[in-house]
Amino acid sequence: MSSSLINEDLRPTAEAQRTWRWYHFTALWIGMVMCIPAYTLAASLIESGMSWWQAVGTVFLGNAIVLVPMLLIGHAGAKYGIPYAVLARASFGTIGARLPALLRALVACGWYGIQTWFGGMMIHTLIGALTGTPLAGDKLPVLGITFSQLVCFLAFWAIQFYYVIHGIDSIRKLETYTAPFKIVICFLLLWWAYSKAGGFGPIIDQPSQFVEGGKKAGQFSAVFWPSLTAMVGFWATLALNIPDFTRFAKSQRDQLIGQGIGLPVPMGLLAMMAVFVTSATVVIYGKAIWDPVDLSSRMQGAAVLIALLILLIDTVSVNLAANLVGPAYDFSALNPRRISYKIGGCITAGIAIVMMPWKVLESTQGYIFTWLIGYSALLGPVAGILIVDYYLVRRTELAVDDLYKEDGQYTYSAGWNWVAVTAFVLGVLPNVPGFLNTAFPQSFPDVGGFFKGVYTYAWFVGVAIAAVIYRIGMNGKMK
Repeated sequence: MSSSLINEDLRPTAEAQRTWRWYHFTALWIGMVMCIPAYTLAASLIESGMSWWQAVGTVFLGNAIVLVPMLLIGHAGAKYGIPYAVLARASFGTIGARLPALLRALVACGWYGIQTWFGGMMIHTLIGALTGTPLAGDKLPVLGITFSQLVCFLAFWAIQFYYVIHGIDSIRKLETYTAPFKIVICFLLLWWAYSKAGGFGPIIDQPSQFVEGGKKAGQFSAVFWPSLTAMVGFWATLALNIPDFTRFAKSQRDQLIGQGIGLPVPMGLLAMMAVFVTSATVVIYGKAIWDPVDLSSRMQGAAVLIALLILLIDTVSVNLAANLVGPAYDFSALNPRRISYKIGGCITAGIAIVMMPWKVLESTQGYIFTWLIGYSALLGPVAGILIVDYYLVRRTELAVDDLYKEDGQYTYSAGWNWVAVTAFVLGVLPNVPGFLNTAFPQSFPDVGGFFKGVYTYAWFVGVAIAAVIYRIGMNGKMK
């Protein structure tokens, strides 16, 4: 084994490390699902014109779809005890695997920053509620946020740093202990909203804007498909690096059952709860409040403190599991000699600050159609390549030692499998015009309807094209 390809964090897990049972995976997913961005997903769909049941159904369906690659790719982690950054070497090559690892890591850094921003705003709101005077001030140049917002953002960033230093086992314990608590809190919030409002009303009674006179108006599909792609994109990062967790599974059965229970059902239930609670806020406060931080700040007495503290704990557990573990391993794989898992975690936390996540969240358009669909266009092709390579090319059989050798069968051409690189590029290319038009409409106003339509299905298009091209290319290469 080459020291340039392995360190203690990237080495296959030993039997003694295989301690995760199905309930650990279920708790992991419940912990990650119960987060502010997931809570507000239904809001973006209802604002687009869907009824509440259409919005909840779209969220559930998107998560049921992304569960499939999650289980397929997770199989390799449970079988061989290897992280995503090492698994990618089988298809992209021992050096080429750094490309998908880096892409996935940078996306996770963005998510880490977004969740840290939410956490910082909770501290900001909490301080205002405790002092009786909301924090205010002029926005700082370039940054576009106030000094107090910046300080609270950095404070929450510092709180999470404890877990960056103490490793993945501390994150597993945090998720396991907090998951049942989160479920109880969700039902308490639902009960509070129902009793305060005397029932659920306006938003639940609101019909879909895509139905006229009992007949579909025809515009529903124009909103449904990009929204479904965005829902898939929400967990597209985890669909790739799920081996980072399943490598600790006691058995294959544990990861399959745990993930099957833990992802789609809680995600759909959370979206439904968000709709019900928000519908009640129309009665209680006279307007729909989709932001749980804003809602918490409007509660009275000790309820404000309790609600915000719960949201803080929730955001810490979600952010660490979903957005720290993966990139920490990915950055480690770039240079195993010098970058450990902990150093990779520090790099992730540092990049999250530089990316200024609050700018991504300035509009629903930027959040859903630029951020979520945009990176799903990048990660979809990688998922297609990994699945085809592991199941159709390798038949789930890997030469694990060769994954860590500079002269093994996964070296290909100087460490690069150009079939995988070509499949990846061709899987991404059809989505580039639509992305440019969405992200920079003034600079790219003339993108045709065809490419806009393709971008609507970005993740699916990327998976399909890359998978087919990779399979065809490897047919000749494996003979």
